[in-house]
Amino acid sequence: MLDADDRAELASLAEAQGVEPAALMAVVEVESGGRIFAEVHGRREPLIRFEGHYFYRLLGARKRNRAVVAGLADRGAGRVRNPRGQAGRWELLKRASAIDRPAALQSTSWGVGQVMGAHWQWLGYASVDALVARAREGLSGQAEILLRFIDKAQLREALTAHDWRAFARGYNGPDHARHGYDRRLAEAYDAYLALAGDKTKAVSGRHLALTLRPGDHGRLVAGLQRRLRAHGFMLAADGDFGPVTRAVLMRFQSGQGLAVDGIAGPGTFVALERPVPIAPPAKPVG
Repeated sequence: MLDADDRAELASLAEAQGVEPAALMAVVEVESGGRIFAEVHGRREPLIRFEGHYFYRLLGARKRNRAVVAGLADRGAGRVRNPRGQAGRWELLKRASAIDRPAALQSTSWGVGQVMGAHWQWLGYASVDALVARAREGLSGQAEILLRFIDKAQLREALTAHDWRAFARGYNGPDHARHGYDRRLAEAYDAYLALAGDKTKAVSGRHLALTLRPGDHGRLVAGLQRRLRAHGFMLAADGDFGPVTRAVLMRFQSGQGLAVDGIAGPGTFVALERPVPIAPPAKPVG
C-alpha cells in the first residue's frame, strides 16, 4: 500500500486534475502494487516491464533476428519472461536498447500506471524519450502519464462513477476479468477511502463520491438531469452541463437548504436521492 507521503502527493495531483484521490490511488495500487520506485544501481527508478512481443513487432527483419536469438523478442505475448526484480528488468531493457533504443523504450511499460512507451505520440509527448523522462522524474510525472492515458482512452467517466468493470475493460483489456482487475480496483478504492477516514463514501454508494460541474458531459450528467426532472424541474436530459442545467441545479439547491454553488457534489446527490414529495390532489372548485 502507498505510504503517507505518496498518498499526500497523489491526492494533491488528483485534486488539481479534478479526479477523486481514492480512485486514482486505487488504480496506482492495482497497477504498481503500491510501489512508486525501485532502487536500481543506486538510483530511484520507475517500475517497468519489458514486452518482447512489442519489441518483435517494432523491429526490422535484421534487428528482429538478433533480438530473437538473444531471447529479447518473440511473436507471442508473455514468451519473453521478465525477471522478478526491477534491477533484472532494467538490465533486460539495457540489452534490448543495445539493439534498438527507441523500439526498446516503446516496448516497455512505465511507472505507476504501467503505460506502454509505444503510446508516446498518442498521449501528446514529443518523443518516447520525453515520456520516459517524465516517468523518471518522479511520482508527478508518472501520474501525468497515467491520467493522460485515462483521458485519451475515455475512461475518466468510468473512473468517476467507480464503474470498475468498465474501467478495467478499457484499461486492462478484454482479459481483465480473468485477473480480477475490477474486483481488485473496488477493494483498493474502499481501502483508501477507509484509510482517509472517509468511511461514509466507502459504504454509502458510489454516487456519494461523485462531483459534476458546469462543462461536464456524458451519461452521468444525463443522470443528474433526470433526477432534477424527477423533482419537477423542466430540463432536457441531454448530458450537457451547461448554463440551463446550472440554473436549475441552483434552484434545487436553494429549495433544499444546500450551498447554492451550481456544482453537484455529495450533498446534492444525497438530496436528489430522497423520495420526491407527492403533491396533494387539488380541492374541487365550488
